[in-house]
Amino acid sequence: MVLKKKKDIQVAPLIVGHQELETLGSFADAEGENLASLLLRCVQLTDGLVQIHCIKQIVPLLEKIDGNQACDPMFQSCLDILGRIYFSVGSKNPLKKVLASSLNGLPEPFFADAICSFTCCLQEELKTTNLYSYRKVIDNLASCMENFNLGRTSVMNLFKDVLQFLQKVLVEIPEENRKFTGNHIAQTELMHDLLIAIRVSVMLVQKVQEISQGDLWKIPSSPVWQSMGGLLSIFSKFLRNDDLLQNIQSTSGLAVILLIKTMCDTAEMIPGLVNCLILHSVGSCRVPEWFMNSCGSLCVEDVPGPALLFLCQGALAMLNWKNGSMGQSGEKLLLDIASVLFTLSLQLKESSLEMFLSRILVMWTNSALDSFESSSLSLKSSLNGNSDTVGKLLEYVYTHWEHPLDAVRYQTKTIFRNLLQIHQGTVERSDCVSDRFFLGLTESLLRLEWHVKGKYTGLSCLVDCVGIENVLAVNKTIPSQILEVMGDQSLAPYAGDLLETMFKNHKNRLKSQALCRPWIDQWHETWVSPLLLILREGSLEQMACLIDYYLPKLLKCSPESLSYMVNILQTSTNINTGSCSSRGSLGVLMACLRTARAHGHLQSASHVTWGSLVSSAKIKQGLVHQHCQVRIDALGLLCESHRSTEIVSVEEMQLLQFFILYNLNSQSPGMRQQICSLLQKLFSRIQESSQVLYKLEQSKSQQESVNDSTKKNPSETLQQYQDFMSSVCNSLFRALFPGSSHSTKFSALTILVSIAELFPVPEGKTQAVFQLSHEIDFARVETIMECFSSTFEEVKILAFNLLMKLPKTVTRIQDSLKLQALFHAAMDLSTSTKPYDCVTAAYLLRFLIGQEGLLAALAAFFNNSPGPSPCQRGGEESVAFVERNTLMVIRHLLENLEREISQAESSLLQAAALFPMYGRVHCIIGAFQQLSLNNLTLVTEWRHMVAKLILMSYRLSAVVAPVVQSSSPEGLIPVDTDSEMASRLKMILNEIQPRDTNDYFNQVKMTKKHNSLGFEDLTADVPMITTSAEMKGKEGQSCDVTAQAVLVCCWRSMKEVALLLGMLCQLVPLQSVPEAPDGLVTVEQVKNIGDYFKQHLLQSRHRGAFELAYTGFVKLTQVLTRCPSECLQRLPEQWLRDVLEEIKSSNPSSKLCATRRSAGIPFYIQALLASEPKKGRMDLLKITMKELISLALPSGDSQSSVPQVHALNILRALFRDTRLGENIIPYVADGIQAAILGFTSPVWAVRNSSTLLFSSLITRIFGVKRGKDEHSKKNRMTGREFFSRFPALYPFLLKQLEVVANTVDSDSSELKLHPNLFLLLLILGRLYPSPMDGASSTLSMAPFVPFIRRCGHSAVYHSREMAARALVPFVMIDQIPNTIQSLLSELPNCTDLCIRHNHVHGVLLQVFHLLQSYSDSKHRANSDFQQELTDITVCIKAKLWLAKRQNPCLVTRAACIDILVLLTRCLDKAPKGSQPGLKILGFWEEVGTVISESELKTGIPYSSAIPGLIQYLQSLTRLVIAAMFATAADPSEKTKDGPISLIQLLRSDFPEVRLLTLEALLHLVTPAVPEQKTGKERGPLPSLPDVGETLLKMAVEEKHQECFAKVLKILHCLDISRWLPLTESCIHQTPKEFLSWTMSVADASSKRIKIQSEALRLASRLVTHHVQMCAEGLPSMERELKQWVQLVAFCCGGELQTEARLVAAEVLISITPFFLTNQHLILGLPDTLTLWKCVFTLLQSEEQTVRDRAAEVVQAALSQENTGRTTEFAFCLVDASVALDLAVALLCELLPQWDPLTAGLPTLLGWLLGEDDVRKCTENTPQVEDDFVFDKEEVNFWAETLTYVSHLVKHLSPLCKKSWPSQDPQELSRLRKAASQQYQHLSQLSKELPPTPEFSKTTDHTRLRIQKERTLACLKLLDFLEGKEENPTPGLLNLPHLWSFNSTENKA
Repeated sequence: MVLKKKKDIQVAPLIVGHQELETLGSFADAEGENLASLLLRCVQLTDGLVQIHCIKQIVPLLEKIDGNQACDPMFQSCLDILGRIYFSVGSKNPLKKVLASSLNGLPEPFFADAICSFTCCLQEELKTTNLYSYRKVIDNLASCMENFNLGRTSVMNLFKDVLQFLQKVLVEIPEENRKFTGNHIAQTELMHDLLIAIRVSVMLVQKVQEISQGDLWKIPSSPVWQSMGGLLSIFSKFLRNDDLLQNIQSTSGLAVILLIKTMCDTAEMIPGLVNCLILHSVGSCRVPEWFMNSCGSLCVEDVPGPALLFLCQGALAMLNWKNGSMGQSGEKLLLDIASVLFTLSLQLKESSLEMFLSRILVMWTNSALDSFESSSLSLKSSLNGNSDTVGKLLEYVYTHWEHPLDAVRYQTKTIFRNLLQIHQGTVERSDCVSDRFFLGLTESLLRLEWHVKGKYTGLSCLVDCVGIENVLAVNKTIPSQILEVMGDQSLAPYAGDLLETMFKNHKNRLKSQALCRPWIDQWHETWVSPLLLILREGSLEQMACLIDYYLPKLLKCSPESLSYMVNILQTSTNINTGSCSSRGSLGVLMACLRTARAHGHLQSASHVTWGSLVSSAKIKQGLVHQHCQVRIDALGLLCESHRSTEIVSVEEMQLLQFFILYNLNSQSPGMRQQICSLLQKLFSRIQESSQVLYKLEQSKSQQESVNDSTKKNPSETLQQYQDFMSSVCNSLFRALFPGSSHSTKFSALTILVSIAELFPVPEGKTQAVFQLSHEIDFARVETIMECFSSTFEEVKILAFNLLMKLPKTVTRIQDSLKLQALFHAAMDLSTSTKPYDCVTAAYLLRFLIGQEGLLAALAAFFNNSPGPSPCQRGGEESVAFVERNTLMVIRHLLENLEREISQAESSLLQAAALFPMYGRVHCIIGAFQQLSLNNLTLVTEWRHMVAKLILMSYRLSAVVAPVVQSSSPEGLIPVDTDSEMASRLKMILNEIQPRDTNDYFNQVKMTKKHNSLGFEDLTADVPMITTSAEMKGKEGQSCDVTAQAVLVCCWRSMKEVALLLGMLCQLVPLQSVPEAPDGLVTVEQVKNIGDYFKQHLLQSRHRGAFELAYTGFVKLTQVLTRCPSECLQRLPEQWLRDVLEEIKSSNPSSKLCATRRSAGIPFYIQALLASEPKKGRMDLLKITMKELISLALPSGDSQSSVPQVHALNILRALFRDTRLGENIIPYVADGIQAAILGFTSPVWAVRNSSTLLFSSLITRIFGVKRGKDEHSKKNRMTGREFFSRFPALYPFLLKQLEVVANTVDSDSSELKLHPNLFLLLLILGRLYPSPMDGASSTLSMAPFVPFIRRCGHSAVYHSREMAARALVPFVMIDQIPNTIQSLLSELPNCTDLCIRHNHVHGVLLQVFHLLQSYSDSKHRANSDFQQELTDITVCIKAKLWLAKRQNPCLVTRAACIDILVLLTRCLDKAPKGSQPGLKILGFWEEVGTVISESELKTGIPYSSAIPGLIQYLQSLTRLVIAAMFATAADPSEKTKDGPISLIQLLRSDFPEVRLLTLEALLHLVTPAVPEQKTGKERGPLPSLPDVGETLLKMAVEEKHQECFAKVLKILHCLDISRWLPLTESCIHQTPKEFLSWTMSVADASSKRIKIQSEALRLASRLVTHHVQMCAEGLPSMERELKQWVQLVAFCCGGELQTEARLVAAEVLISITPFFLTNQHLILGLPDTLTLWKCVFTLLQSEEQTVRDRAAEVVQAALSQENTGRTTEFAFCLVDASVALDLAVALLCELLPQWDPLTAGLPTLLGWLLGEDDVRKCTENTPQVEDDFVFDKEEVNFWAETLTYVSHLVKHLSPLCKKSWPSQDPQELSRLRKAASQQYQHLSQLSKELPPTPEFSKTTDHTRLRIQKERTLACLKLLDFLEGKEENPTPGLLNLPHLWSFNSTENKA
């Protein structure tokens, strides 16, 4: 935890006038000890803090003075001056409070004079007439009333005047506000002043009783009474004024009730008068005249909803509800308020009002609880849980507990909790357990699905109220159900909170009940044991959520449970090691320990540390575990601590070094972020604990409070810190080696940046334990700079930030030639055709701008090349060099750019091919970011520069605009370079002019008349292209240009121009008046920029162009909104009105784009609306939405559809804009209606836009879809919640659904498809009824059900399916059986004459989906389930003719059979003993009849072209397989043969039948647990030998690819010994020939990946079988074995698909003990080394899944007897980075076991040299740059060649030491010669590269450096072999980390 710096307190000093100074001077004494002297000295000070000390001396000085001297005129004058000072100081100045606090202690003799002085001063203040000074007076009044006796007394003395002043203020401010319509800043300021005035008025009215004794002020003629009446009248008007802010209306509501309460004669009158207001009718009650005069309008007229709401708030807040002071009328008022609030909840849908309403309901429940103490029985009965009021409250809770606003959800929870307490107050305490209301509520909540978030809050409140035992009594499985839900990230926080409430409550209950016996065991069994079970065996998501949301709370509740958990987990870490997708016991252990330490449960002070619970070896295994979260948890255990100053131990530092070496190269961005964050916490700990150690060292005392575990000298620990940080930095800089991956660079740079931030250069006497600058020399600075050339911008950003954080002395470049070379490289890169090169140039220039010597170094450069000369003028030396450098760089870039724009105006194609201009602009933007534009010295030069930049932007935009504004910019320019280029380009530009304007839509028939489209005007601006000579490059070579290159040049130029103009508006100071000294941009320029953005947003067609123009425009609109200039402030509103008018008018001359989703128009409107202040009234949004909704709805006239299309597209963008938040929700219902009605339009464009709008609205209403399940309940809501939020949709959807149902269910047999059917079913399918809905009929879902059922009669198959799915959520679980029986009764009998099969099919689908939902439900009692299932079965039997041949329709036959299959599954789920009951019904006999009479048994007379045949056969096959399983499971049926055998199905002519059968067979023979693959089939399966023969025949005869792959897979899973002997008899092949055939299949199936994978698996299984069964016959199989090795090696190649490499890795795992680690070489050394090379290749794959699978090969290898003893990672599953190191080490250990002469050593040296890679390197070096604009060239995301090389060097060194005498000299000589020649060749290639190759030729430079390192490493090892060098490792300075796994070498 990093300590925050304290903010410096700024205190403005007191200032008094000249006359006061003279007065004080005249009274001051010579000694300076009287009050006048003190005040004079105080006001003459310029420091406010010192003045505070002076003021505090006033009262002590006065206390010393004798009371008789109080009449001295000096004191009176001083008190007058103090009064003036007090009222002149600002309200936020600390001096004001200090002055009030001091004067509160004023001695009594001076008090009267002080009151007189302050009253006079206040009277002067109240005479203020300037409206803009009112705020100061109001603030002074508020200050006087706040804990200031003098001020309060002064206000009371002038109470009448103060009230009159406030009345004047409250009248004048709203009048002034009306004058500033459109000026948001001025209006906001006035509204805030008005709000403060109202609040001060409320404060004063509350004090009115203090001004006089008795009720004298209540006389009607009293000025105070009249002022009070006036205020009441004003506040009543404010309540009805919707132009005011809601906060003002809310406070006015409080003020109205307070004034009524104050003005009433008796307390009994108050409830009646308030009732008149909230019920807005006087009725028969007697009402005072003043009430009707002041607020009668609220009683007799229709009061707006918000006014009524705020009156209710005022009544609840301002009236006294305790002690029953208002009597029976008060109780009636309470119930009336509730009734009004319930009515308003149905009417008010604006988000801010909904929040107000929820808060007011909370206030109501609190008031009800307050009134309970002295309430009558009638009130208690009215507030009982079964009462109407509480029922409506519950409805509100159920409707709003999943509201999108957090505040509403939180208030809803409070309402529910208070509601339970209210009911609890109405019943006896002893009756709570058996109370029907609580029992019913508990059962209702438990019936809810677990995806309902409100269920968790409801249960949590219930547990608090009635106790955990009573909830568990209803359902004991609740804890386990909640733990299952924890896998869902969106529900986990709610589930975690509920579990916390439950286990805390349970613990308290157990502790209170168990006085003697231990309670902890029972608690552990209930809450901890299920947690551990899921953590070890649950899904990945479950484990993550449990560790985040459950475990910390559990440990906080019971810290002693940690040891219990650790003991259980320790015993299983070696058994359950985990995997890439499972944490295993080790991962759970790390997570538990990390959580415990982070929350303070592992403290050295309590002697419970991680070292006392787990060994460091386990931590080490966790740090390199294959599962990324295990590694993070292990790192978190080391880094996180509850105490920010806890000492980091030596053991922790060693483990952290080990972690850093192997975990920087993580491909997961999330993991990289976590690693960097955790290490930052560690460095912070080191920094903070070092400061404690320094203090301890200085005091020379060993304080136990520092750290009890630190017995060493502090200086020793500090030294260890320094060594550790230095070692970490060395590791991080070594990680930036040539060819390091993007992730390694990102991690290393991020960590280095955090080190630079946490260990800054110390200032003053501060001691620093470490400084990064001490570890950096210029070579490392160059290494960081090379990261600028990375193709990933995030790496460039990190490198630049790191350089900026280093001291200038470290990063300064002294060599002027170096500066020139870097500047030249940056300028070249700024015109590169690769977009990422200009980003490199920008960062390089930004770095160079910070170099002090840049200007001098480049003087010669500018003199020798065209460009500006450095500006020299007198006094420039005093100007900051950064500003000078920035100006020079921008000037140089601008002059080059202007020259290039001039050339582009002549030849755009040449510009795109040779010097795309966007790079220059990007560099200019980057240069600006180095400068603070508010503190410039060279203002004149900058003003001129900014003006030139703006003009340049317009020029550049004009050049590229024809392309990005064309109708089809994507494929614009042909690849031609002949002399006719100019005329062809002109012709193309003519042809692609926009044809998607209003004119095109209105006059479609006139498109052939080109002139009518206005081409002559458009072509006038198109530049004439000159001859082909302009297409020659700088050296005369011909340049091709592609359409992509031209488009990229144009849209990127537009993008950069937009960003530049937006940045200038945002950062550059505005010159609001011509004489403004610091302004750089004029008002006129800002207006022009706005017009530019408007033009391009409304006319650009290319998405990239208008999206980036939008980004710049947003910056401009934000500036305009906050701009002090009123004319600029009004621009957004004016622009908005103009574009809405243009859209509405549908003018043929309009150039607005009506295709491409209206292109930039929605972006334009989004930007204008997003700039509107969110705390205001959002007038622009309201105007826009009203206009767009009216345009989007279909109109009766036959005008153009273009405005409707635009409106729909814009609405879609606005509903998707998250910035508009809940402000857009009130328009959702209108949007849905527009989308659904728009779908009926005859115009395709309208239907298309309506579809897009509808999709956006579904997402806005139901949330973003998180999973792939379309029918998941997560993105759904109850019908009550949906229709209460959007009440207008209830009648609309019902009416539309009725129309649709009448259309699709008409009596005519013709096809009728209503266009709205799909949309209606889609939206209704996301609603569902809730058990909490009750009997309310207003928003019932029941009316929709008949129409949905009728929609199932549609003639369109997909519509019938959708109707069936939509019906399911509308039927409650309890009602499903009855509904199914009702549907089945609608089906025809076989004797019916007229059968409509569409109707039949629709009904069957509805039955199927309802039955499926019913079978999946977990809320059925066993007895109910059995009985209802029996009833359904009886009904289905009656209609079983539909599944037989009597039914001619195959589609309905298939649907009926699907129901039978589903019913068999339900039988499987039924409890034991229920199936015989169904057997009696003859169900299986009927199923057997269906099968035996089917075409599968008797033969198929149809062709496959018959509709529904394939579907029917698939359904029938499923039924046959289900019957087989049922027969095999029943002992009494086993002797009977089924109607159709498995063999018959496998021999079917239809591949769909064979495929389903093979899948069922595969399910039988595949082990349930992957680790238990024994080849033994499971389950009852008759005639296996016959199946084996059939499968072998299918293998050689099958033509269908999927079936063939399945056959191979089944053969692989079956026991080989059971079918391999059958090959000769079945397919006439020997086992050896079958092996060859399998490998040939794998070899020939490289394009059919599934077949290749299965064939390779099977071949490998056959090879290992042969090796096991006949070891002596292996020589005869040598050819087959070599072929198999080559096949495996081929499948490991990078050119194949990922699945092939995964299968290869799986094969390598299975053959590891036979071939890779066997002490006897079975394959021979070359082939064995080939397989090991495959392992290394897979471990360096770019795919994470492949690497993880390959790491299991290493785990298998280290688990053998002859290898496991050599490492501490035996049996552990490690990450690929460590696995690669371990694999190389293991191979080097096995080589001497296989061959004492180490014949394989030259092969490994060849791998090290990488001869194949060198060949590629030298071949690719001279290549010409290609034309792929976005190609990032060679990018490695994971594999790092030099890391692999370093592992080889590390492990080959000891091998060379042992074996060098036995090596073949000739082989060594050959290797040395090859390596030497290679090194010389590489050196020559390096010399041929340009001066700064790391930037200009990055790829070639990196490739050569890598190969040189490899070659050098090989040469050094050869030297070592020949005895020329003792140790090769130290010389390899540029190789990455070297770490030994030998544990003895790593001990501290």
